[in-house]
Amino acid sequence: MLQNSMLQVKVVSSLEKIFADEELKTTTWDQGSMFSNEVYSFQVAYHWNARMIKNAKVLINSELSPWITVHKVGLVPSEMPCYGDHDEHILRNTPGLYPDPLYPIDQEGLTLLPHQWRSLWLTIDPASQIQSGLYPIEIIFENSEGEQLGKTEFQIKIIDQSLPKQKLIHTEWFHTDCLATWYDVEVFSEEHWMRIKQFLQTAVKNGINMILTPLFTPPLDTLVGGERPTVQLVDVEKKGDQYQFGFNQLKRWIDLCQTQGVEYFEFSHLFTQWGAKHAPKIVVKENGEFKQIFGWDTDAVGEEYKNFLDQFLPALILFIKEQGIEKNSYFHVSDEPYLDHLESYKGASEILKKHLQDFPIIDALSKYQFYETGLVKNPIPANNHIEDFLENEVPNLWTYYCCSQYKDVSNRFFNMESARNRIIGIQLYKFNIVGFLHWGYNFWYSQYSRYPINPFTVTDAGHAFPSGDAFLVYPSEEGPIESLRLKVFFEALQDLRALQLLETFIGREEVIKFIEKDLEQPITFSEYPRDAQWLLLKREEINQKIADYIAKIS
Repeated sequence: MLQNSMLQVKVVSSLEKIFADEELKTTTWDQGSMFSNEVYSFQVAYHWNARMIKNAKVLINSELSPWITVHKVGLVPSEMPCYGDHDEHILRNTPGLYPDPLYPIDQEGLTLLPHQWRSLWLTIDPASQIQSGLYPIEIIFENSEGEQLGKTEFQIKIIDQSLPKQKLIHTEWFHTDCLATWYDVEVFSEEHWMRIKQFLQTAVKNGINMILTPLFTPPLDTLVGGERPTVQLVDVEKKGDQYQFGFNQLKRWIDLCQTQGVEYFEFSHLFTQWGAKHAPKIVVKENGEFKQIFGWDTDAVGEEYKNFLDQFLPALILFIKEQGIEKNSYFHVSDEPYLDHLESYKGASEILKKHLQDFPIIDALSKYQFYETGLVKNPIPANNHIEDFLENEVPNLWTYYCCSQYKDVSNRFFNMESARNRIIGIQLYKFNIVGFLHWGYNFWYSQYSRYPINPFTVTDAGHAFPSGDAFLVYPSEEGPIESLRLKVFFEALQDLRALQLLETFIGREEVIKFIEKDLEQPITFSEYPRDAQWLLLKREEINQKIADYIAKIS
């Protein structure tokens, strides 16, 4: 730690959460390594011991300066950081201010508030444009007059090797209606499309390569009898018992997504959440007027909706094939069905299977019976219910977590250590998981979508979910504001890719042995090292081992 009489500065890893009201006790992390196409993050914690000053500056002195961005880690409130029966693997259980949003440093610079620990988030992204080698990075604090207040240094070693392309299919549900609501724009207006593009760019940059695509308004987290704003990409016209479909908006969506780097499309659920008993909200044009014809009053397996799907799905499949995305298209029946929904889910599933037998149908669920009975071809069990699926060697297995996965397993609530977020990368590798799903990229409504919320002041969806479950990004006039949780999860995805790279040198079995060589018990989804230092040092070992093999063959 470097300090003078007024400013204390300490370089720490990306896996630390710096609280303004807590003494800093974390270990210094002032050097690391990365591959040439990797993104590396670290933090500079600072503590000001004098009267408040504004407009302080942060300067970066390094050959890597053009590839370094600096953000200030902001604080947001959490009234509900966790459930009452939480486990012991948390940072705190009290309401208060938690570090999460990564704000750009604008012309106003930093405000140095007295007697608070705060932090800067630094990201190195050389994009394979820098030669390998060791690079020092000097971080300098100055006041508005240019007088130096303090400085510190981090060293990064860039290894002359690229991580392989991400294989994992990764979706964080993209809520287009929340964008329209927050920015107060008409759905699928030009401004709405502009916002969609901005948030897609940030998603893809952080390893999200599959996008929830609203064929019709997704029937997700909606109060029974309530509704979310209409975000329907498919135009439907009804003439008697016949329907005609227009796919111009859907084509624009697909084209935009692909230009931003999206590879996979998951089409929105064709039956309601928690039971598959009803149809989603569908608006059609009939006799020159637009009206809703399906929704909560629609029997999911009734003849009217079956007739609609029998006409719609063949037309959609033809369109998908025309776009050349049939190998990258996924469908849903209903989200999170429970055992007492088996019959209703079965009825809905059979309707879709008639047309979608050649496509993966994926659904988040927890009970093995849905797979065992053949109702779900591609189950997505929660990471606290995945053992039955692993023991039965279910192929092409995905996993997910949400608010219910708060004991023992990996998750990313505000009050959890970042290591608990990042460990998922090693777990995904060990168990050969092919996809990861989460429901909250930008859910800025209350639970059941009863009213919009301000994500800067309400971080628990209206006392519904622990803070950190419902969204990963914040909105601003300039576009999305990333969270440290989003960046740490991306580090987990890079860990996964690094392990896949190591596998090309030593084989999968040896990689797993190498990961677990110093552990008392094998890694599972609920048993794993909790220490951030273990994760950081293990990744450094992985990098060094790869570098050694590269040196041997070069």
